[in-house]
Amino acid sequence: MDTLALEATQPKKAQNGAPVPGTSTPAKRKPAKKIKKAVVFFEVEILDAKTKDKLCFLDKYCDSFLVFHVFVSDPQWYPARQSIRLDPKGKSLKDEDVLQYLPVGTTATFYFRDLGAQISWVTVFLTEYAGPLLIYLMFYFRVPFIYASKYDFTTSKHWVVHLACMCHSFHYVKRLLETLFVHRFSHGTMPLRNIFKNCTYYWGFAAWMAYYINHPLYTPPIYGEQQIRLALIVFLFCQIGNFSIHIALRNLRPPGSKTRKIPYPTKNPFTWIFLLVSCPNYTYELGSWLGFTLMTQCLPVAAFTLVGFIQMTVWAKGKHRSYLKEFRDYPTLRSPILPFIL
Repeated sequence: MDTLALEATQPKKAQNGAPVPGTSTPAKRKPAKKIKKAVVFFEVEILDAKTKDKLCFLDKYCDSFLVFHVFVSDPQWYPARQSIRLDPKGKSLKDEDVLQYLPVGTTATFYFRDLGAQISWVTVFLTEYAGPLLIYLMFYFRVPFIYASKYDFTTSKHWVVHLACMCHSFHYVKRLLETLFVHRFSHGTMPLRNIFKNCTYYWGFAAWMAYYINHPLYTPPIYGEQQIRLALIVFLFCQIGNFSIHIALRNLRPPGSKTRKIPYPTKNPFTWIFLLVSCPNYTYELGSWLGFTLMTQCLPVAAFTLVGFIQMTVWAKGKHRSYLKEFRDYPTLRSPILPFIL
């Protein structure tokens, strides 16, 4: 349409902006009325998962309410220790699940299970990691009542003992700092009883390792400096790799979010292992302790590495299954913890 035609279709106006008599003004369209969405209300009953006794009945719950709002109102059962389920033996529902999207009718039945006293993940991690750091240093400085009194506060003549102390301390200081500034937890709490189990594992093994590595009769690795230097390279390489993976996983989850995404390699070469492994943080963790075992040539360290590998394999397989179940386009080439093997 040219300029003249465009002007002809518009009403003529005087200089003051008012329409010129004899010209038509297009009628204004009335805004469309918004159609209100019908709100569905739910009746929610909560039963005890063990006894099937009715704990409470909630009337007129809006369909957009989250499972987070469906909790038993009782001071002894604060939200963190409550598990709400559709089936007594089923999995816990997520806090962000919406009522209208759950397979329930307008009268919904949920089952309640008490998870027991809870404690924050941060507190657990700080406790279980600070213990090995302090315990190892007690053996390193040979405080009284550990070895014979003539060895109190003496130092080892083998430089590998001092190197092992630095590596062990570095590892747990790194873990403490990651807990405070890097990790983002999908769950805020865990059962209180777990802190005793975790601390027994970490603290006990730390004392067992430290006792032999710092013992006055300790002997260095059989292949000497070459073995120690190779072990140090493996240890540091895997520590950097482990930290790189933790940063990559952190960047996948915005602050305060529980969003889960498929982790992919970044520009950091240490993350390229994501091409082959679902949980490379465990792969690097295993490598670090293999390096420490090679460095110290100590049986308790080897035992700790083996037990840790078994536990991390269980965790890695669980996460791998979760990825496959949640994401249809999850890379099939990946293994849980060891490329092409496990």
